Amino acid sequence: MQQQDLARSTTLAPLGNPAFRAIWAATQISSLGWLVQTTAISWLMATISASDLMVALVQASSTLPAFFLSILAGAIADSFSRRGVMLAGHCLIALASTALAISVALGFVSPWLILSLSFLAGCGFALNDPAWHASVGDILEKRDIPAAVTLMSVGYNIVRSIGPALGGLILAFLGPLAAFVLAALSDLVPLTAVARSKWYVRPSPLPRERITTAVHDGLRFTAISSEIRAAILRGTLFGLGSISILALLPLIVRDRLESGPIVYGALLASFGIGAFSAGLGSSYLRRTMSRDQLLAAASTACAVCCLALALTSSPPLAAVALAIGGAGWLLTWTGIDVAIQLSSPRWVVGRTLSIYYAVSSAGVAAGSWIWGMLAQNYSLTMAFEVAAVVLLIVAAAAFVLPIELWEESEQDASSFVPPSLALDLKPRSGPIVVKLDYLIAEHHLEAFLDRMRERRRVQSRAGARNWTLQRSLHTPSLWTETYRTPTWMDYLRLNHRLTAGDKEVGVRLAALQTEIFLLNQCCR
Repeated sequence: MQQQDLARSTTLAPLGNPAFRAIWAATQISSLGWLVQTTAISWLMATISASDLMVALVQASSTLPAFFLSILAGAIADSFSRRGVMLAGHCLIALASTALAISVALGFVSPWLILSLSFLAGCGFALNDPAWHASVGDILEKRDIPAAVTLMSVGYNIVRSIGPALGGLILAFLGPLAAFVLAALSDLVPLTAVARSKWYVRPSPLPRERITTAVHDGLRFTAISSEIRAAILRGTLFGLGSISILALLPLIVRDRLESGPIVYGALLASFGIGAFSAGLGSSYLRRTMSRDQLLAAASTACAVCCLALALTSSPPLAAVALAIGGAGWLLTWTGIDVAIQLSSPRWVVGRTLSIYYAVSSAGVAAGSWIWGMLAQNYSLTMAFEVAAVVLLIVAAAAFVLPIELWEESEQDASSFVPPSLALDLKPRSGPIVVKLDYLIAEHHLEAFLDRMRERRRVQSRAGARNWTLQRSLHTPSLWTETYRTPTWMDYLRLNHRLTAGDKEVGVRLAALQTEIFLLNQCCR
């Protein structure tokens, strides 16, 4: 799919789908409660703890579970009902919010209890997010995925422009208990929406993989895919640098601006307004700039925000800086998310997204700790200045590690017919060795080797092991491609995973052969 075709989908087009619209709207209500709760947690921690590090760890506590659990959650999302996984994740979030509200009501609050319940909520998000983002491709047409991802981020940032300010008002006039009760009630809304919404998911003709195998296949696919590796590395570095804005903002308000929760909420609202504005203009920006140019500009915007926060003591200037940072924040995260979704076939998209969430969340958690330590041991100014340098490095990485999309089409499993066999193989029979012979004229040799590099990448991503290409010493025009799969079922999975675009590589190879004879020799 070409980039201009993706850009044609308007930002609001996905809302025409009832299932996406219901879950998206419910998510915004839940996000409103979560942001009110996060504002209350951060401010409560700043008031009950004198440690700058404990304040910064509030962000880390909710993001660390994504590092520990996301890869497993992605394999679960690809192997089981994604709708069921989403329900389980929202149940954990609701449980954490309810427990926090009860503990505050009983007057039993401590820094470690707050971090523990934030961690539990983070586990719910780690379970829900890969399943929800992977489900977007099940619910909507592929051309609507960029608009859907943008809508998800824009919706969150609309709420971000309201939630923190609302949280500050609730804290100031009603106290933290009201904020936590509101969050607990709002978490019930997405549970209801997901339970009532249904959408078609194409069933797999093969039995479910073991979870350990699914995790291994997802890791292998990601490791082989250069475009996904580049996106994950850049997302991790961006998370490491950009989280300084949110992790240290309570300290900026308390120490630099000498203000209270209302100003804190208003500044977070400015961050959300900037993100919302960038979301509205994202379709236009995607048409006028390349993906890497847009990501570089967005990272630079966050670096400018960090430098401004390091130097200013004026709330209005801080609000402007946070609006710029919010715009860069949204454009970077949505751009990387879309790149990974479009580079991943449906069979593995939950796992590639979860690996991305895990590694980038590790960057966010590490950044929260690093910037908190720098602020505590040196100064807020130094912490923001170092973070700005990291973000400028991320911007420069757009030219060193470009995200070149390998455009994927849908799986074309229905066209695969297993070869006729003389043996009655069982699903666990193996190992299987596959050999394909090619006769290539000398003047086609360079083109053949180029096609074979693509072939190796395609086959290895789908599950081929020990791929080799050998040339006959007696007949130099004869080349033999060999690979293995652990079992007969793995061989079937490999061929069911190939997309029409993957199979096109084989068609181009066939056009180069002087005489075509493919020997599929499946040996135990």
